Amino acid sequence: MLILARRPGERVVIGEDVLVTVMEINGQTVRLGIAAPEGLQIYREEIWLAVKEENRAAAEAAADALPSAPAPDSPGAQRLS
Repeated sequence: MLILARRPGERVVIGEDVLVTVMEINGQTVRLGIAAPEGLQIYREEIWLAVKEENRAAAEAAADALPSAPAPDSPGAQRLS
């Protein structure tokens, strides 16, 4: 992890395309401005974790909703010739 000290108005460049600017410091709160390519998604961590959990739960629910296939040698299984 890289730890930096920045003052309001100072910036950090990430890769070629992302520019993070310290906009304001008020007590324990830092306001950041982020300039990034239009297609790049940027989330607060708590939102990203919630979205990730919702996606996991949806994938799990979808897998549970699928009908189970009969075993290859069971009476309900069909053979393709």
